[in-house]
Amino acid sequence: MKKNDHVKGALCILCSALCFGCMSACVRLAGDLPTIEKAFFRNFVAALVAAFIVCWDRLPLRVDRENRLYVALRCVFGTCGLLFNFYAIDRLNLADANMLNKLSPFFAIIFSYFVLKERVKPIQAVAVMGAFCGALLIIKPGGSLQSFPALLGFFGGMGAGMAYTCVRKASMGGVAGPVIVLYFSVFSCLFTMPFSLMNFVVPTVRQIVMLLLCGAFSAGGQFAITAAYGFAPAKEISVFDYSQVIFSAIIGFFLFEQVPDVLSFLGYVLIISMGVMNFLYNKKQSENT
Repeated sequence: MKKNDHVKGALCILCSALCFGCMSACVRLAGDLPTIEKAFFRNFVAALVAAFIVCWDRLPLRVDRENRLYVALRCVFGTCGLLFNFYAIDRLNLADANMLNKLSPFFAIIFSYFVLKERVKPIQAVAVMGAFCGALLIIKPGGSLQSFPALLGFFGGMGAGMAYTCVRKASMGGVAGPVIVLYFSVFSCLFTMPFSLMNFVVPTVRQIVMLLLCGAFSAGGQFAITAAYGFAPAKEISVFDYSQVIFSAIIGFFLFEQVPDVLSFLGYVLIISMGVMNFLYNKKQSENT
């Protein structure tokens, strides 16, 4: 793999993090609309953008037999991760919700062992366990009102980790990034549409604008992160994804006057420290090979 690919992957991750940070803010600014309705609008806009790019580049929609399972799993786990993440965003500090979602690289290490047959090194195992300890500081289990949405945020990170592992596998199999995004977005729309219609709430003009912006930022984030994991493995560039927590904390402070508590802040430090440790280890291993 070329070193230039790592640079491209890192830049794509940073771009994705900024887009998803802005998307989270738009989800919150959309107000008290049902979570699943927000998810539908988010995916509907993303599907339109993906369809335009696929048509513009004349990309084939056919997926080879050996890649179909991974594209399907990306759709299923990505949709579950999205719904859990949106639920957490509506009920937690933006930084808390996004930090739990940023557990996805650690789950990617676990799932890569099963899907990509990549061996988990001892230091990676330590990083995963340390990150999960950090997650406990954010979740604060004990029956509080915030424990349930925080727990769903944790599972959202798990779903995202599996989804991104499948993106990596499908990309390695030659499936174009926009095609993966299109299939995921269409699947998510079809899944959320019936539930959205059953409890549909007519949005205001302001809410419609927020939902459209949410979809636009989401599309940008999806394309950027799909491109990133196509350039380089998650274990080598995922550390840059933690910039989303910084973006979200800044946005949350200025727009919603949100300030993380001490335990959450310690959780951030622990999770990010584990991510940096894992990244530095992988970088050193790459340089020695």
